[in-house]
This record gives sequence, structure tokens and C-alpha cells, in this order.
Amino acid sequence: MKTLVRNIIVLALMVAACGTGSAVAQQLRDASMNYMGKIAPNGTVRNSEYSAVGYFNNDGTIANAKGKTVGRIDAKMQILDNDGNRLGYVNTDGSVLDGESRPLGKIEIKTGKVSDAEGKVLGYANGISIQRVAAYFFFNFFK
Repeated sequence: MKTLVRNIIVLALMVAACGTGSAVAQQLRDASMNYMGKIAPNGTVRNSEYSAVGYFNNDGTIANAKGKTVGRIDAKMQILDNDGNRLGYVNTDGSVLDGESRPLGKIEIKTGKVSDAEGKVLGYANGISIQRVAAYFFFNFFK
């Protein structure tokens, strides 16, 4: 579970670091550059089979595939569960930390490369905000 949360936070950060204002789908790829899924301009998260696995709403709430709210992203770049507990957050330099401020990884803002705390490449996110990348993994959208 610890590794899953760590990977989620790191990927969420990747997304936020690569944010753009364009209406192009935002792709997530694994360390081998294999396509994992995308986040559509309307906030729908889709896996590699094009099935909807979650949603990012404009007000910061995050919903699962059934539309049930599972958490939110606040203005301070924190990822919160439904009870308001901080699961993790992203710093402006792309570093990702867990809810207790322990380093989980980093998102390279210019390249979209996501790495864990030891520097191992986890994947790549293009055109996705860091917060969304982290939340994508925190809430197990691919499980």
C-alpha cells in the first residue's frame, strides 16, 4: 500500500507539473513509455482500453468511475481524502511529499518525467497538472 500511495503521489505531481491550457488530451506513460491512459480536457480519466476510470471536476473534487466523490485537490496543491486528511502534496519545484511531509518523488516540470524518492523513473506525463497526476494514482484509477 505504501508503494502504491507513493507512486500515486509522484504521478499526480507529474501531471500538475506539465499543465497546459490547451484542449488536448493529457497522456500518462509508464517508465518504458507504454501508454497507460489519459485525462481528457473535460476531466475524464481513461485507461489504455479507453474505459472511464475517474473524473477531475472543475471545483477540485475527484470522483471514481461510478461518480462517487473520493477526495479533492485544494488551491495549496494538496491531495485530500473525503475526510479532509492530507494524502500528499506537490511543491512548486515538482517535489512530491506524502501527508506527513516525507519525500515520495519528483516531477521534472520541463520534461514530465516522474521519479520516486530514490530517483527511479516511474513514468511520464505530458500536458497534465501535477496535482492531477498525483491524485490519479492516489485514488487507484488504474486498479
